[in-house]
Amino acid sequence: MTAEATMTSQEAAVISARLDRLPATRYIWRLVLLLLLGGCFEFYDLFFTAYIGPGLVRSGLFSSASAHFLGFSGLASFVSSTFAGLFLGTLLFGFMADKFGRLMIFTFSLLWYATATAVMAFQRSAEAIILWRMIAGIGIGVELVTIDAYITELMPKSLRGRAFAINQTIQFTVVPVVALISWLLVPLNPLGFDGWRWVVLIGSVGAIFVWFIRRSIPESPRWLIAKGNLSEAEKVTSAMEAQVANELGVSLPLPRPVAAAESSGNFREIFRTPYRSRSFMLMVFNFFQTIGYYGFASWVPTLIISTGITTTLSLRYSFIIAISAPIGPLLASGVADRFERKWQIVWSAICIAAFGLLFARQRAPVWLIFCGVMLTCSNNWMSFAFHAYQAELFPTRVRAQAVGFVYSWSRLSAIFTSLVIGFFLHDFGVAGVFALIAVSMLVVILSIGIFGPRTRGVALEAISH
Repeated sequence: MTAEATMTSQEAAVISARLDRLPATRYIWRLVLLLLLGGCFEFYDLFFTAYIGPGLVRSGLFSSASAHFLGFSGLASFVSSTFAGLFLGTLLFGFMADKFGRLMIFTFSLLWYATATAVMAFQRSAEAIILWRMIAGIGIGVELVTIDAYITELMPKSLRGRAFAINQTIQFTVVPVVALISWLLVPLNPLGFDGWRWVVLIGSVGAIFVWFIRRSIPESPRWLIAKGNLSEAEKVTSAMEAQVANELGVSLPLPRPVAAAESSGNFREIFRTPYRSRSFMLMVFNFFQTIGYYGFASWVPTLIISTGITTTLSLRYSFIIAISAPIGPLLASGVADRFERKWQIVWSAICIAAFGLLFARQRAPVWLIFCGVMLTCSNNWMSFAFHAYQAELFPTRVRAQAVGFVYSWSRLSAIFTSLVIGFFLHDFGVAGVFALIAVSMLVVILSIGIFGPRTRGVALEAISH
């Protein structure tokens, strides 16, 4: 290595260490809040899939359950189209955030899915709705990957878990909002326009905030380093330090440099040591965690209806359950960086399996809602933990593409999960659906518990090495 290359590596290491020693100030949390502003509309767009389902059935566009495994006339085909788009977005376009930058792709993908969602609201055939839902899903998939990489790289190592917990706490507040709006609008036809179409259009207003978000968030200094742009990384880091120091009123402590990642990388790297075992572990994990998460979250009203409850009451109970969506990450935010993330994933999977099996046995509204609330909290606890975890396991130079690839397995799974859930619901009822979920959570427990490395409180560059 030349003297110039050595100096460059040392400078990069210092910048990374300077980022890791930043304390939790209003400025740091403001960055998280701005990122999750875009993420809130992403979550709205993603989660209305479940709550407009009864409206799509009511309009005659889809049926509630599939008579055959590949029965695309059922609501499962709409749910599957969402995840088909997410699969394409995460697998084929995850590299864009590594190539063009976190900031550019964050704002571009928000505009993409907001526009596609608005177009979907005016479609009059099931085929057109499925097409535009898949196009919107591509943008949502890219956004999911980009936000995970963005938060991981901007946050100091001592705050990564808490940042993801706070991020998803606020994002999940959108779930009861979309559930409430759906409860109020889906059974109606305001101004002669189907209620579910109004629910969809409301989610597309996120595009209005793009310019404000873009002007207020810096590019990731770690991404700039990976692209060899040390001068810009230095400029961004200095500006962040100045904001923090101004709030504290004191000088920041000296950083402790860590090993810096090399500036070049390619996709094949994730199949080499030490990333190969991590990649395969996360591929298995993501394929099966989706069955537990979206097997419930995307089917809540329909599952409740299958217990013999009317559509209107189902939407009311779904809204009550949805209110609990932010509770899981909120309760865990105080301890998110105190306990190893891999074990948080394991324990949340155990809770999902247990409360899911209990949910299937309930008929009384109080116990149905209670089990639904606990299941939702467990699902969202696992969600914030694994979003933080998988982004930590890969180096900055290929982080978005690597996360996109392993995460795409959850989207591939979700395409078939929607069809499988519809089939199981038709042939085996609610009990069959949750038996499938419990088996899937067992695979999650074994894959993460046995093969997952530890990451708590470790610098990103140290995890990479």
